[in-house]
Amino acid sequence: MAEPERTERKLRPAPLLFEPSEAAADPEHFFDLESIEDPRELLARATELTLAFRAATERAMEFQAVAAAQLADPRRFDRLDPAVIAAEAEWTEDYARKMIEFGETLQRTGGRETA
Repeated sequence: MAEPERTERKLRPAPLLFEPSEAAADPEHFFDLESIEDPRELLARATELTLAFRAATERAMEFQAVAAAQLADPRRFDRLDPAVIAAEAEWTEDYARKMIEFGETLQRTGGRETA
């Protein structure tokens, strides 16, 4: 997995609606996209969802990084070694170290990574 990057442009997420459990159980059902017949409308909605998932992924990755940095903080009596964090997050140890550094940067800058 590559080192996390922040884009300058903030993605505007589309509304992610929760689906009824019956619809979610149907493997052909995905945010009602299969019911859209107009290709332009389908492209627009699918693009909105793509941008929303990218934005959600970016935010979730930032929270992972902050959590990793907090768990590795040497001031904690129960601090975790990067190898343990890597195992818990299913990362490589090298990636865990990079995420810890990224999280430390986010904590120092208040959530804004500096160039």
